Amino acid sequence: MLNVFLAVFALTAVGDDTTQNGDTAETAPILQLEVQDVDSQHNSGAILNSAGEYAEYHRVISDLRDAPIGSGDDLDDAMDRLSVFYGEDRLARAWIAYAAMIASQHPEYLDDVQEVADYYGPEAAMSGLMYDPAFATSFTHSTEAQSSVVDAIEIDNAEIREVSERYRAAAYDLQSERWARTRSANRQDRLSSLANSDDRSITVDQDVLMTLGSGTQTRGPASSLFETNAASSANSTGSPNLSLTVGEATYAPDRTRIGRILSVAALQSLSDNPNEISPALEALLADPAVERCMAWVRLDMQQCVAAGHFKYEDSFCIAEHALLDVSRCLGASPQSGAH
Repeated sequence: MLNVFLAVFALTAVGDDTTQNGDTAETAPILQLEVQDVDSQHNSGAILNSAGEYAEYHRVISDLRDAPIGSGDDLDDAMDRLSVFYGEDRLARAWIAYAAMIASQHPEYLDDVQEVADYYGPEAAMSGLMYDPAFATSFTHSTEAQSSVVDAIEIDNAEIREVSERYRAAAYDLQSERWARTRSANRQDRLSSLANSDDRSITVDQDVLMTLGSGTQTRGPASSLFETNAASSANSTGSPNLSLTVGEATYAPDRTRIGRILSVAALQSLSDNPNEISPALEALLADPAVERCMAWVRLDMQQCVAAGHFKYEDSFCIAEHALLDVSRCLGASPQSGAH
C-alpha cells in the first residue's frame, strides 16, 4: 500500500522542493486543486445536509410504495416529488455524501489513512485522495468500507426498482379508467412543472439529520430509515436479496466511483478545519458521470411526457425514467449509469 502511495505522493510533490523547510506551507498540494469559486459553506456540515437530502429522497420512494394512483393529481404529485431531486447536481451530491457517511463507520479504514498521513504528512495524504479517488480503495481495510457502501447502494436501488415496477403495472391497469385515457389537451403545464423543478427547495427533516449526525446509530441503506420499508429492508445489514434477470450482467464495483465515496469519508477524518478540505470535498462530490446520467434522466422524462397524450402514459414515464433510470445512475459501477 505504501508503495502505491509513494507513487502518488511523488507525482504531487514534483516541482515543490522547498516545502521541507516549512516556509512555503501555502504551496502545499491541498491548495493546488483547480476549483473555481468554492463556497466556504461546503464543509462537513454540508456533507451532512446533502446526506439528509438523499434520505429525504428515499422518504419519497417509501411513500410512493403505497401512495394512491387513482387520479391525474396523484400522478402529478409523484412526478413533482421525484423531479425536485433531479435538478442540477442535487441527487448526485446527496448520494455520494450519504454513502461516504456509511464508509466513515469503518475506523480501521480511517486508521489506515491516518497512518499514511502521519508518516508523509496530511497534505500528501489529502493530495493522493484528491487527485486519484481510486487510491482510496488501495488501503488494507478499505474492502470492508467498500462492501458496506456497495451493499447499501444495491439495497436502496432495489427499492427504487420495486416502486418502478408498481408504476409500470399501473400504466397498464389505468388504461381501463376513463380519466386516465382521456386525451390531454395541453401538456405545457406538466412540462413547465418539470422544467422548474430547480426552483423548488428540499426540506430535510431535522430528526433525520440528528439520526445521521449522532454517530450513535449504525447507518445503513437510506431505505431502512423509514418504517414502511421495514419488510423490504430487513436484510439491510447483509447482502441484498437481488435476483439476476436473464440477459443482464453483474458488474464489479468501479474503483473510481466507490473510491470517490471513500475519499470523502477519509478527507473528513484528516482535518478538523472545514476550509482546508472544502476544495477537495467540492471536487469529489461532483461526479461528472452521475451528473451526466441524471441530466439524461431529466431530458428523457420531459420527452416522455411531451410525447404522451394520456395520463396513464405518465405512469409509464414515472416508472421508466423518474425511477428505473435513476436507479441505473446511482449504481456502484459505471455500466449501470450508461445511457
